[in-house]
Amino acid sequence: MEHHADLIVIGAGQSGLATAALAPRHGFGRTLVLETADQAGGSWPRYYDSLTLFSPARYSSLPGLRFPGDGDRYPARDEVVDYLRAYARRLDADIRTSTTVTSVLPRDGVWVVRADSGAEFTARAVVAATGAFRGPYTPDVPGQDEFAGQSLHAAGYRGPEPFTGRRVVVVGGGNSAVQIAAELGAIAETTLASRRPIGWMRQRPLGRDIHWWLRRTGFDIAPLSRLLEKAPVSVLDDGRYRTALDTHGVERREMFARLTRDGVVWADGAEEPVDTIMWATGYRFTHPYLNGSGALDAGGRPRHHGGVADVPGLGFAGIEFQRSFSSNTLRGVGRDAAHVLSRLGRSR
Repeated sequence: MEHHADLIVIGAGQSGLATAALAPRHGFGRTLVLETADQAGGSWPRYYDSLTLFSPARYSSLPGLRFPGDGDRYPARDEVVDYLRAYARRLDADIRTSTTVTSVLPRDGVWVVRADSGAEFTARAVVAATGAFRGPYTPDVPGQDEFAGQSLHAAGYRGPEPFTGRRVVVVGGGNSAVQIAAELGAIAETTLASRRPIGWMRQRPLGRDIHWWLRRTGFDIAPLSRLLEKAPVSVLDDGRYRTALDTHGVERREMFARLTRDGVVWADGAEEPVDTIMWATGYRFTHPYLNGSGALDAGGRPRHHGGVADVPGLGFAGIEFQRSFSSNTLRGVGRDAAHVLSRLGRSR
């Protein structure tokens, strides 16, 4: 059975929903959103329980709907999930949940989108709004296959209780690594391992949240994507996480040289038994449904300019630093989606 739409959006997370919301402004009359999960919300429902935004609520809204409540507070994960689902209910779009896209291929001037159910959809334009958090990345470390303890990516972490009394090494130097290490430090012997020292950034310089400064200076939307991709990771903190690491005795050490059956060998040659390695090492983009579409390079990375794919009629949304510092954030995805939709609309 075939279903036709003006625009197909793959993914009902923040990027997909923002794209669907803006589609009518760019001449797309019927928008179809296809989502693997049974509800809208993207990756947010799967993040760890204690996660809170680093941006205040006033800087955490999608186009057309203000994030509710006190604009100066930092919303929790479940608040974001509720907001995204409320946003989805407002959309003038056909959202199909429990629908996993398996392929997107050109045929006779349209894109043919197939789902695992066998359903087939067509459209002249497609926006891929998935991929940013679908591929948990674990670096290749010597001895990885020997390690007999627990090896867990942060994507599978929900809370600290299962690790009570254990010896844990959290690998990573970004926000998630620091948050998880600070939380685990209260109930487990925890070390934070990273390749370079933690780069701390003050959450409220001169009494204003950093996001106020980013917007005021224009840095938030500056087209600096190539520079930003190479910039070292910084951890935003109002003091709580640094204090928690110190209070719980969480030491930061240079990344270990290798894993053994029972633990790690540190860079200085010292061996130490470890129960759990927690890999807070980010994600790699993965769009398996675009294989054969011409939109990916040999390494599976999107071939695009500001989210507009190198093949006609196809775009991306939700890529980190897609066009600016705020790309792939609640406040920034709408701007990127509008850019992509304007280009796709002109090419029809």
